[in-house]
Amino acid sequence: MSTTSSEAFTDRPIGLATPIGLTEPSGIDRAAHHRLDEAWLAAAWSHPTTRVFVVSGGQVLIDEPADGADGRTELVMTPAFEAPVTETHRYFLGTDEDGVSYFALQKDALPGRMDQSARPAGLREAGLLLSPRDASLMTHAVALENWQRLHRFCSRCGERTVIAAAGHIRRCPVCGAEHYPRTDPAVIMLVTDDQDRALLGRQVHWPEGRFSTLAGFVEPGESIEQSVRREVFEEAGVTVGPVEYVASQPWPFPSSLMLGFMAKAISSEINVDGEEIHEARWFSREDLAAAFESGEVLPPYGISIAARLIELWYGKPLPKPSH
Repeated sequence: MSTTSSEAFTDRPIGLATPIGLTEPSGIDRAAHHRLDEAWLAAAWSHPTTRVFVVSGGQVLIDEPADGADGRTELVMTPAFEAPVTETHRYFLGTDEDGVSYFALQKDALPGRMDQSARPAGLREAGLLLSPRDASLMTHAVALENWQRLHRFCSRCGERTVIAAAGHIRRCPVCGAEHYPRTDPAVIMLVTDDQDRALLGRQVHWPEGRFSTLAGFVEPGESIEQSVRREVFEEAGVTVGPVEYVASQPWPFPSSLMLGFMAKAISSEINVDGEEIHEARWFSREDLAAAFESGEVLPPYGISIAARLIELWYGKPLPKPSH
């Protein structure tokens, strides 16, 4: 299905201070109808305007403007005829409004650059620096790479599968099963109480002072609203009533789709599970501002939808994380 016509608007809830990372209109049409058309793909690959980049271990090469120079950080892309050789792990990502086709190549290592102007970067860093187009292309490529690396064998018969549909299907040559990239739905929610305080928690493995929204995976046979209520109660012991959807964010670490919500608590006593959440607290806006100022609380990373949900309640951008 074409995506360009649906991207004439921005996926931003009314009142949101900053766009949700990785969901701004990208200008890329994924053109899924071309994925099985080998003749079209071959012609697109050989076209002089086609652009290609390498993904390896969740990283790509990015080019940053020199200190003091104007411009924006960009993906390092080359014409197809300059790209590293690979026939198998070549993924078609889509076309833009000018008809330019984009491919990603999965390699064991990123290529070197003669001019030394580029450097490797992962999505958590690069997603904040790249344009919506480049961030979307990188997200798509990283998600495919993660899936390809982790799902090489047929879950039905155990045979090694082969890549098809320009990287979007793996087929079993023995039993004929087709396997598709998985996306795991996860809910992430900012919970507020009757005093309009926000519930923030700290996971066990996070650094001291790092607080964020609660989150968790949707279980089989469960609605997303039920998942919000279950996760909040399991992690913090707080009962949730009304739940309102806000926005979503692809999160290929390795294969999640974060579904963002605002939720209203109907109880306030906190009882953390101690396994996922080490500490949880209610914060007023004044409490949170003072904690940011003193360094007692570190904000979530800016690329995450968690930061945008907190900003929706907080009313202004959060401080940038120091580490």
